[in-house]
Parts: sequence; C-alpha cells; structure tokens
Amino acid sequence: MVSNYFKAETTQLSGSWLKNVPSLADWQKRRPELRRQAAEMMGLDPMPERTELKPVITGRLEDKDFTVEKLYFQSRPRLYVTANLYLPKGLEKPAPAVLYLCGHALVETNGVSCGNKTAYQQHGIGFARNGCVCLVVDTLDLGEIRGTHRGTYGEGMWWWNARGYTPAGVETWDAMRALDYLASRPEVDAARLGVTGRSGGGAYSWFLAALDDRVQVIAPVAGMADLQSYAVEGTVDRHCDCMFLVNTYRWDYPLLAALCAPRPVLLANTDADEYFPLSGVRRTYDEVKQIYQLYKAPANFALVIGRGPHRDTPEMQAPVLAWFDLHLKRQESGSAMAAAKMFPPQALRVFDKIPQDQINTSIQESFVPAAPCPAPPASRTAWLALRAGWMKGLRTKCFAGWPDDARPPEVDRLFSEESGGLQCEIYDVHSQPFIRPRMCLTRQAGGQKPRQIVLHIVEGSFPAGAAAWQIIRRFGPAGETAQAMFAPREAGPLSEQTPLRRRYMLVGQTLDGMRVWDIRRAVQALRAMKGFEDVPIWLEAQGNMGVNALYASLFESGIAGLELRQMPSSHREGPDYLNVLKILDIPQAAAMAASRGALRLGVSKKEGWGFVEAMEKSPAAGLRIEWIP
Repeated sequence: MVSNYFKAETTQLSGSWLKNVPSLADWQKRRPELRRQAAEMMGLDPMPERTELKPVITGRLEDKDFTVEKLYFQSRPRLYVTANLYLPKGLEKPAPAVLYLCGHALVETNGVSCGNKTAYQQHGIGFARNGCVCLVVDTLDLGEIRGTHRGTYGEGMWWWNARGYTPAGVETWDAMRALDYLASRPEVDAARLGVTGRSGGGAYSWFLAALDDRVQVIAPVAGMADLQSYAVEGTVDRHCDCMFLVNTYRWDYPLLAALCAPRPVLLANTDADEYFPLSGVRRTYDEVKQIYQLYKAPANFALVIGRGPHRDTPEMQAPVLAWFDLHLKRQESGSAMAAAKMFPPQALRVFDKIPQDQINTSIQESFVPAAPCPAPPASRTAWLALRAGWMKGLRTKCFAGWPDDARPPEVDRLFSEESGGLQCEIYDVHSQPFIRPRMCLTRQAGGQKPRQIVLHIVEGSFPAGAAAWQIIRRFGPAGETAQAMFAPREAGPLSEQTPLRRRYMLVGQTLDGMRVWDIRRAVQALRAMKGFEDVPIWLEAQGNMGVNALYASLFESGIAGLELRQMPSSHREGPDYLNVLKILDIPQAAAMAASRGALRLGVSKKEGWGFVEAMEKSPAAGLRIEWIP
C-alpha cells in the first residue's frame, strides 16, 4: 500500500510545473518566484551576506602546460573551502573559467583526508590544457575538513527537516562564492564562466546554475534524476542529503534544470548508471526541452549518453570539453583530449593543519537560522497577530503536503459487537488514497449520545476483531464518555523507517507531518458519525504522538482539550515537520493550543517550557493549562 501511495503522490507532482506553460512570457513571469523558491528550499532565502573571502594560497605545483595553486577561502566566516586552481601557462589575456564541482570520493593518506578534489584532478588538468582556467573545489562531506552530508541518510538527524536544512544549500553557496573568487582573478574573463561536475557535483551544477546567472555554460554529468526515479524506483536509498532540496513547494527536479534555460546545458549520463538511471535522465530531458523550445533555443539543450555504469570515464569527459569549446570558448572543438591524473593526492592537499576555528563540521547548526523564541505579547491583539502568523507559516511551510480535501473521510466498518452494555466498533479511516489507519470506538450500547469523546492517539496498529475488546477495556468503562483509539499511519519495521521517511521528505512531506493529517481525519470522521456532531472531543497521547495530536488540534475546531504526557520540548528531539523550527517550536504550539481549549501537559521537567510558563501569567493569552505528572 505505501509503495502505491508514493506512486500516487509522485504522479501528482511529476511534470506538473512544466506541462502547462503556454508561452515564453508566462514562463519568464513565473521564473523569478520559482528561483526564489529554489533558494528558499536550499536555505538561501534571504541570501547570506557576501563576507570577505580571505583567500590564501598555500602552495603551487608546476607543469609545462599549467600551474596548480593550492588555496582556500571562507564562503562564510570560518566556513572553509579548499580548492585547487589550474591555470594555463602562456595566457595573453583573461581566459574563460570552469568551476568543477566534485562528486563523492574519499581520498585519504595515512588517515588524513586530502579532499575529493584530488580524485577529480584530471578534469582540472584537461581544462587547463585546453586553455580554460579551472577551479576544482572540495565538498563539505569529503573535503579536507570532513563535514557531513548524511544527516537523514545515516546519522538520525531528522531535525534537519525541521530546521529546513540541506547540505545542498551549503554546496550551492560554496559554489557561488567560488564564482566570486574566480571573478576576482586577473587571469579570468568573468563574462565567461561555466560549471560542470559529476555525480554529486553534477547535482550541484544544476543547483548553482538555477540560482546564479553568471554561469554561462552548464554540463552536469550523472547528477540529475526526477521524483519517479528517486521516490518510486528507489534511487533515494543510494543518495545522501546533498542531492535534495527541502521540498517545501513540492517540486519535481526537472524544474531546477528548466531554470537554467536558455543557457547552453549538456546533460551527460551513462546507460547503466545505478545512481542516476537513464530512464529518469530521459524524462528530465524531455520535460526541460519544452522550455528551451519556448526560447527558440533547442540546440542549447543537449543529451549525450555514454556506455557503462556510474563511473568517471574519458568517454564522458570528451563531449564536455567539446561543449565548453563551443559555448564558452566560442570556437569549434579542436583536439581537446581527456586527461589523466598526474599528482599524488597529498601533493594537492591545501592544509598542513586544519584551522581550529572551522565550522565545517557543525555548519548544520547555523546555516539556516532557527526562529527565536519571542517575548510574551503585551496585548491580546499582539497575541492574535502572532498566532495568526504562526498558523499561516505552519500551513504553507510545514504542512503544504496535506491534501486540499475538506470533506469528511470515508470509513469502512470492519467490526461491530455489543457486550456488557457496550458497543465496540472498528473502522478503517480513508485518510488518503492507499492510507487507511485504524480507529476503535466504544460507547454505551443503544445509541445514547455521549457527554464527551476521548480520542486516544497511539503508535503502531491493532487488530480488527474481537481481540479489540482487550485493548479498549484498558481505557475503562465508557459510561457517558465514548472512548476511541486511533493509530496513524505506521513507520514499519526499524530497518524500513529511514527509506520510508526519506521518501516522504522527497515529496514535500514528513511521516509525522502526515500523521498530523491522519489525526485530523480521525477527528473529522468522529464528527461525521450520527449523534457525535456536537459532542466535545478530547485528545490524549504521549511522547512524539502527543506532539502530533497537539498540532492536529490547532487545525480542527471544537477540540475541547488535550491531555499530553511525556512531551519533548523541541523538534530537535520530537517529530520533524518541514521547516517548523524556522517558525516556532513545541512550546509555542502548546501555548496556541491552550488558548483554544484546555491543556493538561505532562513533562519530565519544565526546562525548555519557559514560553508557556510566561504565557500563563499573561492576561493577553488566556491560557487554560494544567501541569500534570
């Protein structure tokens, strides 16, 4: 069922941005906002300050055809970028320059990282011999200073989603600053800048060119696929986080490539690439070429297919060199040949000693600012305005992946039985296509209207038969209170949770964000049952599911109150919703809930809950809160 869910979500998104562009004027009107959205989804809106690069050249290597400068600069204060600059000898005037962005390659000597730039040195050599300046830069993950690309991939840092952080943003920003550095060099013609790279570097080539028009020619190699390839065919499982946007606006990836039009783009791939299957590359090409046709520049968008798996081969280097000859050097390709590696990795290493003040290893903590905790508002008007802003941010930036369907959900009754004066019923709730979480309801037999409904939100699953009695009895006799238990969509076995959660991330959702939607649907399903239309509903839950219930209550009217226990105080430890920490944290959400209905809040300690405590004392908010063990 869950595989069908991702197929349906991907089908909804695939090509939706590019299928209905009626004219070039329409595209050009939309393009600035699309570019802004792309920047936002990389953590680059607003753009960071362009601080001093403070470049330092630490050494040089000489060849008869070129010089290699070993250098570093700071893309932000203390965010170091190590690089090798390949300069052709005999330049009589400023030359075109190519920024080469590296894929993933671990290169170590005696346990010391030499940077992945050393694994891609042949590209710098080839461009320099062909008359172009070439800057080959290390990436965050496998540079001389080892940061990480792997927060959700393998390090359990799901709060990256909540923070709106992706290392793709760091790589794109470093590449922008690398262009700044190239433009500052007297050997470089700043009007003729190009970018290429393979694998991860191919992806960063798209990201950079989509946001920066200084790039005149683009040649990503084995670095682009579409949502179908990533989320349905499963190649996401091979990729770390640097390949992906925080998909707030629910894009498919060909849209990034379309933002490069009408500049010359060569899309290169091999026919048996297991990381970027050719089927996804072809779909990307077919969609993006429509935009080039609007510009009447179809020759500026080309696809070259080589043989073999995901490897860096001379066969794939040659057409890239020819593309830059034609479009960057503005001459027909001559005898440009792919080059081989020449230097031992340690010879290209920039640092003798890693700077102690570096923030490369912790950049995920600061690259995207978190929302500060506000002071308690001084008036009711100020509180209502603050709350309205938070609600808008949550709906548009965190939960944009929710369906627009406002109708009560369909339900399938699976079980109904009377015993001891109680009626027990079990339903599957149609939350979304292919998503049918289960709800168990017990009430007094005979159809008497209850005084209230307590909806217990639990994690996991429960049976759809007589065994449900053993579960529902733990809540005690129904009496005047109808008891319901609801289990939102499951995460599955531990071994499947990371792949599942990353697929949700790809389609602009998170698992827990969609569990919030499921809880909303359970409330709506109860409201639609005969005799329950105006019965007050209490939500009860604990831990992370308590956080999900908290947020669901903000979007459903008529919730009388919540009882939430063992609550985390931050999304750093609690559920991840896209971008939520850029808007608020759990205590601010709790304050909003307590101003709408009663809140019984159980926390292990009040540390981290200072905003709620301060709001309790504010007459502007009118909180109804009880702290419980």
